[in-house]
Amino acid sequence: MARKISFINYKGGVGKTSLIVNTAASLAQLGRRVLLFDFDTQSNASIWLLRLERWNKINSSGEGAFYSIFDPGRARVKDLVIKDVVEDKTGKKILPGLDLVPTTFNLVDLEAEYTGDPKRPPYLIFQEQLAELEADYDFILFDCPPNILRASQCGVFASNEIYVPANPDALSLIGFTLLVEKLGKFHQLSASFRTAGMGVPAQIQGVIFNSIKTGLDIEVPKMRMQLRMNQFRAAKRVAQEARIFDTRIRDAMVVRRAVTLGVPVVCLGQDSSEPGEESVLTDYRQLANEIIRQGGPA
Repeated sequence: MARKISFINYKGGVGKTSLIVNTAASLAQLGRRVLLFDFDTQSNASIWLLRLERWNKINSSGEGAFYSIFDPGRARVKDLVIKDVVEDKTGKKILPGLDLVPTTFNLVDLEAEYTGDPKRPPYLIFQEQLAELEADYDFILFDCPPNILRASQCGVFASNEIYVPANPDALSLIGFTLLVEKLGKFHQLSASFRTAGMGVPAQIQGVIFNSIKTGLDIEVPKMRMQLRMNQFRAAKRVAQEARIFDTRIRDAMVVRRAVTLGVPVVCLGQDSSEPGEESVLTDYRQLANEIIRQGGPA
C-alpha cells in the first residue's frame, strides 16, 4: 500500500513546493513509484513540472486539472494522472516513475464556488477515488497550501503522514503551532466520514528544515522547534515518533534554475558546474532516504 504524505505548514514561503518536487524526484530516482498531487491554487508544482506550454493547455480548458473531479464532476482522479511527467525540451521522458495530478487556477473555485452534497464533502469524494490507484504507487505526496481549507483537507484526510517544511525562524514555529491546532479541529470535523480501513487520522511525523542559507547557525531555532515538538508529543497532538529530520536542505541558486528549466534538480545535466548543485542534490537524496527509513525497512 502506498505511503500517503502531506507536506504542509501554516506559514507560506518556506520553500514547500521546491522541497516536495525535488523530494518526489529523488524518490523516483531511487526506483520508487511516486504520484504527486498539486493542491495549491498557485499551481507552482504543476507549472514547474509541465512547463508553461503544457500547463497552459490544461489551464485554458480546465480539462485534466484536479478541480474537474468536482466540477463538472465527470472526470475521476485516475483519469488525471500524467505519467512520467518530467520531459526534456524535445518531449522525451527523462524521469520514469514520477507522475503528477496537476492543478490550475480554477482550484480556487473549490473554496469559493463549489457547493456539492454536504453529506459527501470534497475530501471524501477524493479519498474514494484515490483508492482506485493507490496500489500503483509506493509514495503519494500532497503539495498543500498553507491552510486547512478544502483542497488541503483532501490531502490531509487521505494521508497517513504529515511533514512540516520549515525555515529556521519564529514564523515557521508559529505556523507549526497553528497547524497542530487546525489539524485537531479538522480531524474532529471529519471523524464521522472515516472508515475502519483508513486507519487513524494522519499526524505530524516530522519537521524538515529547508532553504538554509550558507553560514547560518540554526541551532537555536532548532532547539525552540524541538521544545515545541516535545510539548505536542507529550500532549499526544503529534505522532509519538515525530521528530526534526536529520537532513537539512541548503539554499542554492540551482534550485531556482531548475524551476526556470522545468525540471527537478536531479534532472539537470551532469556537466553543470553551478555552485551548490552537488550539495543540494546530496541533501534531497539524503532526505528521500530518510523518508524511506521513516516508514520502516527500505
